[in-house]
Amino acid sequence: MSEEVTLSKNLSKKTKKPRKTKRDRRPGPRGPYALLPILLMGLGAFSNLLQGETSNPWVGGIGLLAFNSLYISVVFRGFDRRKRESVTSYVLLAAMGVITFGLAIGYGGNWLLFFPLFSLACGTILRGRRLGILLVVLAASACAVALWRGDHVSEPWTIGYGTVISGGVTAAILTLSETVMELRATRQELARSAVERERLRFSRDLHDLLGHTLSVVVVKSEAARRLAPHDLDAALAQVSDIESVGRQALTEIREAVTGYREGSLATELDRAGPVLAAAGIQKAVHRSGPPPAPQTDVLLGWVAREAVTNAVRHSGATRCVFVLDSGPERVRLTVTDDGTGPGTPGARSGGTGLKGLAERLAAAGGSLESGPGPDGGFAVTAELPADAEGGPAERDCG
Repeated sequence: MSEEVTLSKNLSKKTKKPRKTKRDRRPGPRGPYALLPILLMGLGAFSNLLQGETSNPWVGGIGLLAFNSLYISVVFRGFDRRKRESVTSYVLLAAMGVITFGLAIGYGGNWLLFFPLFSLACGTILRGRRLGILLVVLAASACAVALWRGDHVSEPWTIGYGTVISGGVTAAILTLSETVMELRATRQELARSAVERERLRFSRDLHDLLGHTLSVVVVKSEAARRLAPHDLDAALAQVSDIESVGRQALTEIREAVTGYREGSLATELDRAGPVLAAAGIQKAVHRSGPPPAPQTDVLLGWVAREAVTNAVRHSGATRCVFVLDSGPERVRLTVTDDGTGPGTPGARSGGTGLKGLAERLAAAGGSLESGPGPDGGFAVTAELPADAEGGPAERDCG
């Protein structure tokens, strides 16, 4: 029972959401509540109501309550992008504008401070050119009303300046905050994509490395078993090759894990000789044109490796031919065998290795085709640009 309790506690710890650090929090205002204390600018108007210095106090009180309610509603909508861009938000702003002009024109004095408050609310909803035009209009209107009333609490230009600054600074801060949050989300998505690409690279390399190596081990083990009753020295030589292949595979896997494994077509063709010979398959290589560029050469090495693996595993072939045709713009490698085994051609054309190679070559601007050869057997044809990108560091980014 205690073990079950311990296990459940461990699972609950693992499933807890990670705590947000200061770097993960939203920059700027944490939320709409940060903008609510600014409503204290309306205390002067409220004081006028309490002291009876306002004519028609019921109208003023209702106007003050309506303005504050609309301000709170608009500010909260400003922190939700979907609600901020809805028609309702613009209707609420229009209602606030009517109340602002009505109270300022009707009462003047402290009621003129509703212009900066209304400007701030506009800054939470509007962006760009529309906001700039509206702020200029509001500032000019505030100055005009202050001059017309003549009972303003400060200079008319101060009311206008405060109106512009309130809306402009609010919009700038909120826009910057939203941009930072979007950049953080983009960075997280890029990091996730990088992890996915690295997993794909590792899975492809692991398939290609282990598939080829295990095929070699199987072929040489079968050869050693056949030779052991008749030629012990030859059987021991095959066992020694198995040991060498295993050591080489360990080195390649370590290099693949770190992402620095580099191969070449020439290297893979040299390694293919003993492997094909142990399977009773003759190797023939035909080259034409200049040597491929390093990036292209690496990709063609993977193609040769996979083709050899398929031939040894499935073909039952007696001959495997590699034809490299290198031109100034395109390079083509064709690997054909005369196999008639049970894996020819269907099982080999849909293998995971060939699919991974096709994706790898496509990312480098090339193509891979596989299927029955023109004279029977099986053929794999890879075509790449002469200066293909997608070497060891980039080959699996697609």
